[in-house]
Amino acid sequence: MYLKLPKSESDTRLAHLFSALETSDASWDTALVFGRVNLYYLTGTIQDGVLVLRRNGDVQFFVRRSFERAREESPLDAIFPMKSYRDMLEVLPSDLGRTFVETDQVPVAMLDRLQKYFRLDAVLALDPVMLHLRAVKSSYELEFLRTAGREHDRLLMEVVPEILYEGMSEAQLFGELYRAMMEMSYQGVVRFSGFGTEMQIGQIGFGTTTLAATCFDGPGGMLGASPVIPSVGSRDRILTKGDLVFVDIGYGYCGYHTDKTQVYSFSGKLPEHALALHEECIAVQKRAAGLLAAGNIPSEIYAEVIGGLSPGLAENFMGYGSRRVSFLGHGIGLVVNEWPVIARGFDSPLAENMVIALEPKAGVTGVGTVGVEDTYVVGRSGGECITGGGRPVLAL
Repeated sequence: MYLKLPKSESDTRLAHLFSALETSDASWDTALVFGRVNLYYLTGTIQDGVLVLRRNGDVQFFVRRSFERAREESPLDAIFPMKSYRDMLEVLPSDLGRTFVETDQVPVAMLDRLQKYFRLDAVLALDPVMLHLRAVKSSYELEFLRTAGREHDRLLMEVVPEILYEGMSEAQLFGELYRAMMEMSYQGVVRFSGFGTEMQIGQIGFGTTTLAATCFDGPGGMLGASPVIPSVGSRDRILTKGDLVFVDIGYGYCGYHTDKTQVYSFSGKLPEHALALHEECIAVQKRAAGLLAAGNIPSEIYAEVIGGLSPGLAENFMGYGSRRVSFLGHGIGLVVNEWPVIARGFDSPLAENMVIALEPKAGVTGVGTVGVEDTYVVGRSGGECITGGGRPVLAL
């Protein structure tokens, strides 16, 4: 499906951004958008360029490559070709004043090249402004997310059980899973924010490889193919009877992602204590989902849920041993890890139509990682699940 961003949607997002910039800094002059995901969100196209917003209301999109594709895909009117930032001087003043920039995404070298031609009186962080803006989804965005959620649930409940077989490696599961997803409506890539984050579709594994330490900030583990490729399944770990199978993947549709996890037991039953911890994770998810109501505070939700854990679950909750993450859930949309986060320090109230993945999980010694993850839309009285909801360990 080759959809173009409607002009009305782009206009609304730009209007909201202007308002948010004014709220963030009442004396701002310019905002520069370089990040590809933010560019898509505002312009409807992912190109090598920079979107410039001026406080007087001007919006100009300068594109290095491909100008032709930008003109074809974007609903914006003021799109200009450029070979270097110097070309922008034909339209912009050399003094950009107090300037918002995506400080988490723009390399120092890129900023240096820009400052050869333009003066920035101050560099302000655009990243939190954009994260807050993207956190609340429009009805246009929610349609894609709901479709992704339905397909995601079907994938994990119907398709994955059909592609598992004794003797397959984790790497083969990865390949079969990707093939099956591409035969559905999967967009072909899962996007994450964060410097150097690589994840092809998510974390998958058999048994105790799902307890392996990773550089990825998540509660599951993954041994990977090798030290240089730790984010794809191992060719050496073979599926055998009695294994736990852990599938924690994102599903992208028309740019928008849902996140879901399902645990399976292959040709055998997992130990009772592991099944009990999994069931408690389901109960935790339901309790947290009921708190995903507009006006509630993420940090307070986190504290309430953590305070209610049993000692057995608390021991390795959200990880294993010393490798445990300090959140319960995360926003999701154009990338898997967006705002808000259900964690300490996130004190801004939830708003209706934020979308959040809740993922209570726990490591079990000698068994692997159990638990669930599903994606919810924040409502007036609680979260609406769009990925089917947490299920028991599925015996195959």
